Amino acid sequence: MKKIPVKLFNKLFLITSILLLSFTNVQAEDDNLAFIQEFLDFVEYADGTISTEQLTSIESKDIVFIDARNENQYNEGHIPGAINIDWRDTIKRMNEIPRDKPVVLYCETGLLSSKAHFMLRLAGYENAKVLWGGYLVWSARQSFEDAAQVKSSKK
Repeated sequence: MKKIPVKLFNKLFLITSILLLSFTNVQAEDDNLAFIQEFLDFVEYADGTISTEQLTSIESKDIVFIDARNENQYNEGHIPGAINIDWRDTIKRMNEIPRDKPVVLYCETGLLSSKAHFMLRLAGYENAKVLWGGYLVWSARQSFEDAAQVKSSKK
């Protein structure tokens, strides 16, 4: 029986190991994608959104607002009492997000907070919603309501 040279054996071993690891990663990715697809098949359209008008139906002291924008945007203006958790840190800071109260995530328009919401829903947070239109719509609504109150108080 002929011996395989050590260098050739090491190369074959390395190639075999890489192939096995890449197959394992492909299988793990397929399992993750199947899990995500199962979630997408189940969730209803617009299930995870809430409008500024719908917020009035929830006792405001119970709502936990999470601003998913970066710290600079948060410092420029935010919903009073909101916690700033950059959308990229959602998983790392899940321990700060309650499961027993309504959670409303927002960003400037709703795009980044939708990503944070998706991560939370996959992690089992059924109590999380995205503020439709984000901070822009909320702040415009506040300005409109403030203007309406000023106008009605002058009558």
